Amino acid sequence: MSNKFWIAALVIIAIGAVIGGLFGRSSISTLAGTEVTAGRISADYREAVDVVEKGYVSGVDHEKITDSSIQGMLWTLDPHSAFFTRDEFRKLSEEQASEFYGIGVSILQHRDGVYIQSVIPNTPADKAGLRYGDRFVMVDGKDATQWSSSEVSRNVRGEKGTSVKVKIERVAAAGPTEFDIVRGGVPLPSIRNYFMLPNGVGYVGLTGGFQETTAAELGDAVTDLQKQGLKSLILDLRGNPGGILEQAISVVSRFIPSNKTVVSVKGRSSYSTTRELRSTGGMSDNFPLVVLINGGSASASEIVAGAMQDYGRGLVVGTDSFGKGLVQRVFRLPYGTGLTLTTARYYTPFGRSLQRDYSSGSIYDYYSHHDAEDNGNGGPKPAGSPVTLPDGRTLYGGRGIEPDVKAEPSEFNALRSRIGDSAFYFVRQLVAGKVAGFESYKVERQNQSADIQPTAFVINDRLFEAFKSYAASDKQSGLTVESIMKDPDFAKTRLRLELATANYSNEAGIRVLLEVDPQILKAVELMPEAKKMLDSNLAMK
Repeated sequence: MSNKFWIAALVIIAIGAVIGGLFGRSSISTLAGTEVTAGRISADYREAVDVVEKGYVSGVDHEKITDSSIQGMLWTLDPHSAFFTRDEFRKLSEEQASEFYGIGVSILQHRDGVYIQSVIPNTPADKAGLRYGDRFVMVDGKDATQWSSSEVSRNVRGEKGTSVKVKIERVAAAGPTEFDIVRGGVPLPSIRNYFMLPNGVGYVGLTGGFQETTAAELGDAVTDLQKQGLKSLILDLRGNPGGILEQAISVVSRFIPSNKTVVSVKGRSSYSTTRELRSTGGMSDNFPLVVLINGGSASASEIVAGAMQDYGRGLVVGTDSFGKGLVQRVFRLPYGTGLTLTTARYYTPFGRSLQRDYSSGSIYDYYSHHDAEDNGNGGPKPAGSPVTLPDGRTLYGGRGIEPDVKAEPSEFNALRSRIGDSAFYFVRQLVAGKVAGFESYKVERQNQSADIQPTAFVINDRLFEAFKSYAASDKQSGLTVESIMKDPDFAKTRLRLELATANYSNEAGIRVLLEVDPQILKAVELMPEAKKMLDSNLAMK
C-alpha cells in the first residue's frame, strides 16, 4: 500500500482528534459497548481499505478514496465543513490574498470549446498578445477542445515563474498559434465594476468575495464616485460568497457609528469563544444606500446586509440570500492539504441567526435551495425565529437575509441562451474584420477600459440584420430570424455586450447588462425610500 495512503489515513485520525477535542469525550458514541477511539478508527479504516484493495474488480486509487472518506466524514457534521486537496487549498489561499498565479484571462465556455472573453491588463496573457475570441486548442500538449472552463483555468494556473504552452485558434489565422507564457501574478479584486447611473446614483459591484483588499477597494471606489457627483449608492452583493470576516466589519463600519455590534459570533469550543465584533471609525458615508442580495450572497455578504437591515441604515433589495451563518476555522494539514471546520455561528446585531436549516434533506437540496418556497419548488419555508428590532420591525432568523423589497432578476431561458451564444460567435467574426461591409468594426486589441458610455455601440438596423442573417445560417445555433425577433431587445443588448467586451474589457461588457438589470433599475426606483430610511435613522441619533 502506498506511503501517500498511510499519510492520508493519519490525516483522518488527526481530524478525529480535532473533532474529539472540539466536542468532548462525552459526545463520542460507542458501538457494541466499546469506546470509539482514534486507534479503533485507524484499525477499522485500514481493514475496510484492505478489503477493497483485495476484492475490488480493478485498481484502487487510494488518494481519491481517502479524500472522499475525509469529505464524507465532514459532511456528516454540516454542509460547510470541507476537506481541500493540495490544489484546492492553494486556490483557497490565493483567493483570500486577492491574487493568484496564472496567465490573466477571463474565459467562457461556448458550445465548441472555451474562449477568451477578455485579457487582464499587464498580465502575462496581455504581454503575449492573447485577445478576445481566441479559442483554447491545447494546453501543455493536452487537447483542450473538449475541456470545461474550470479545466482550462486549472491547467493554465500554476506556480509563479513556471511556463505554460498554450495553443489557440484565432479568426483569420492560417492555423493554430502557440504561445509559451510565463505565469505571473493576476489580480483578483473584490470590486469588479463601479460607475455612475443617472441622478447621482453610484453603483459598486462588490461581487468578488471579501478578501484582504476589500475595504480599501470600496474606499477607492466611493471616493472616485464622489468626484463624479455621487449622491446615493447601490452596493451590489449578489453572488458574493463571503470571505474574510474582518473585511466585512470594515465595510459595515463605513456606514454605521463606531462601537456598534456588527455581528455576534457564538461558539462552544476553544477555537471560537462567544464574542461581539464591533464597528470602528464612525459613520463616514451619510448617503442613501440600497444593498442588493440574491441566493448567491452568503456569509460575509449576509453579515453586511444583515447589519444594514438591523440598523435601518440601508434598504435591502433583491431575493433571499443563501443563509450561511456557520463560522469555519481553517486547519492546515500535511502535504499542502487542509480543511475547514465549523466552530461557531454568526448572528446579526440584534440576534438573528444567519444560518438556514440543514438538518433535513441532502447536500444537493441544501445547496440548490430546494427547501425554499420562493424558488418555485413548493417546499415550506423554515419558520425561523422572530426578532423584534428597537424600531418595532419584526425580522426572522434562521433563514438567511430576506430583502425589505423583493425584486426578481432577469429571466434567462433556452432562447436567450442560444441568442447569447450566437452573439459571441458573430462578434468574434465582426471584430476580426470578417463580416462583409462591417470592416470598420475590426479590433486589434482591447484597450482595457471599463468606462463605456450609454451611446457606445448602439446596434443599428443594418448591423442587426447582419446578425440575424448570420445566426439563422448557422445550423448549430438553433435560431431563426423569427425566433430572434421574439426577443429583439435582448439580442441587441447581447450584441452590445460582446462589442463592449471585445473593444474594452469583460467589465465593460458586464456594465452593459447592469444598466438594464431589472434589480438595479428597481434599486434606483427605491432610492427615495432609502433616503427616508436614512433621514429617520439620523433623526434617532
